[in-house]
Amino acid sequence: MPTQTKHNLVIVESPAKAKTIQKYLGKGYEVVASMGHVRDLPKSKLGVDLENHFQPQYIAMRGKEDVIRTLKTAAKKADTVYLATDPDREGEAISWHLAHLLKLDVKDANRVTFNEITKTGVQSGMAHPREINLDLVNAQQARRILDRVVGYQISPILWKKIKSGLSAGRVQSVAMRLIVDRENEIRAFKPEEYWTIDAKVLGKGSRKAFNARFYGIDGEKVELKTEEQAKSVVEGASKEEFVVTSLKKGVRRKSPAAPFTTSTLQQEASRKLGFQARRTMKAAQELYEGVEIKDMGAVGLITYMRTDSLRISAEAQEQAANYITQRYGKNYLPPSPKVYKSKSNAQDAHEAIRPTMPELSPDQVQDALTADQYKLYKLIWERFIASQMATALLDTVNAEISAGRYLFKASGYSVKFEGFTILYEEGKDEEEEESGALPPLAENDVLKVKSIDPAQHFTQPPARFTEASLIKALEENGIGRPSTYAPTITTIMAREYVEREQKALKPTYLGEVTTQFIEENFQNIVDVSFTAKMEKNLDQVEEGRRDWVKILDDFYKDFGKSLEQAQKTLDGTKIKIPDEETDVVCELCGRNMVVKSGRFGKFLACPGFPECKNTKKIVKPTEGNCPVCGGKMLAKKSKNGKAYFGCEHNPECGFMSWDQPIGDKCPKCGASLFRKKGKAGKVYCAKEGCGFERSGKA
Repeated sequence: MPTQTKHNLVIVESPAKAKTIQKYLGKGYEVVASMGHVRDLPKSKLGVDLENHFQPQYIAMRGKEDVIRTLKTAAKKADTVYLATDPDREGEAISWHLAHLLKLDVKDANRVTFNEITKTGVQSGMAHPREINLDLVNAQQARRILDRVVGYQISPILWKKIKSGLSAGRVQSVAMRLIVDRENEIRAFKPEEYWTIDAKVLGKGSRKAFNARFYGIDGEKVELKTEEQAKSVVEGASKEEFVVTSLKKGVRRKSPAAPFTTSTLQQEASRKLGFQARRTMKAAQELYEGVEIKDMGAVGLITYMRTDSLRISAEAQEQAANYITQRYGKNYLPPSPKVYKSKSNAQDAHEAIRPTMPELSPDQVQDALTADQYKLYKLIWERFIASQMATALLDTVNAEISAGRYLFKASGYSVKFEGFTILYEEGKDEEEEESGALPPLAENDVLKVKSIDPAQHFTQPPARFTEASLIKALEENGIGRPSTYAPTITTIMAREYVEREQKALKPTYLGEVTTQFIEENFQNIVDVSFTAKMEKNLDQVEEGRRDWVKILDDFYKDFGKSLEQAQKTLDGTKIKIPDEETDVVCELCGRNMVVKSGRFGKFLACPGFPECKNTKKIVKPTEGNCPVCGGKMLAKKSKNGKAYFGCEHNPECGFMSWDQPIGDKCPKCGASLFRKKGKAGKVYCAKEGCGFERSGKA
């Protein structure tokens, strides 16, 4: 580490990070924050010289005058300036811009990075200063310029053709294509009928029935398509004795999930915590930069949160092993430390996301954290510790049960050794059927039949994307990078291309019309494989294997032609965005009202405008009734956008609640019950004087 007789200036991105690092560096060091980027392309124009090798025209950012002045003054007083912005492509670019702004030599070894904001992490970073990595900078520049060219040149065409204020983007347009394509699949889906038959049977000496499902006839699998087929099987099987003809016992090994990458963290926080990607990354950034912990001061609790690597340091593995041994015992450790292999295109500069001090359990730091920070730290900590624990072992039983020619199958498992599942199990996008343990069975056992029930089903269309499944699809298709997922989703929501229905992402008419127009005129922009290939090219710039200007040049040859063609075909007519019709009838003229968007959000309007100018607020009826007057409960939003539930007879009635009304009736007084927020939120009666309540899990 440099000697402390000199005055050293260390520039980071945020005040929280500056405060934590200042504590570890002490005297002789001044740590200041740049508050993110200090230079960028101008907002008022393209800012890229298309005729001169795509040279960017960077300017000092508006609103950053005071910050820049402070940085320049501090840099003049310092003997050495260290650029300690985030350890990724974006951070490298900020350091490069700072070097230009402060007139530092970009070839000086003044760039330091911290994978974790702990004493060890900071000392290690300061001990290894290096030159600014221009390959990383060029990769960021290429992305920034590419996004600027696409956004600034397609967006004005969208304004003329569809609606002002719209935008296109290299990653957001592909994300929209995925969402719209899924919606079209759902619309085109034709459900097909099928039937299942479940027999409830009892083993010898057992009082608890288990389920056996019809498989086939004479050993061959049979799919039941009609009620007649199902009835025929039920009729035939009912006449036969149910006998266990085959038993297969085994042990299934269940391995823990790898520690988090940015993508898997966002997915799991969406599934388990209901966090949107932006909320996840905000809490993760705070945990990385440093939190005030009692008796410890400011400390970074997790490693850098933008990574697609699964690598874990040997030191962290050892710390996890010590914790596991002390807390659970040696049998909960695997024979050798678990190693997870990153994807081939992963940037392996960082470790996976993990706690910087595995010995600090979530309970120990809860008092120092906000609710979001605690929930996310707990998720990261449990996932990491579990990733270093022993495999779970399940005793499995698969039974074949014959009823004459008719074959039924049953399966079950019991936990032999819980291993990592004692602490954590990964969430799933779709719920899976649970099958518990089967009773003791032996071949040739005759089973008692309690019932044989046929059930009608219909095949289901593919599910709409959630934030979790969209992030997974973007990652699997090689679209964007860890840092782009959250802002991409934020943008398509802000532009009203997509709306949420509970957790599902549904394209609006505006989103569909815009996506179709881009698809027809700029095919490559919404082509998944083209975008993935471009992403690989940009990664190769980062690795020093490709020239960034050449990549932009190759892209613009085709893009420029598409742009020229699209501008030629603009005939001045606007594409009409269909109105979303509702079942709310206009009481003035009898037409079905439609959804419109205004300055203050969406509202209902009569399609007969200007003859009929009737408008209404959008309100959604919910289950349950008002506990005061019995009126319908409506889902509403406060002025700051917070959801609440109010009686339809407001303001006369005046009842409102932040808690959700549910369809169940109170067993004491018959009024509608309400549920507190949260997965296991308490259910209670809101009628004055009743006092009934029960667990939300019941």
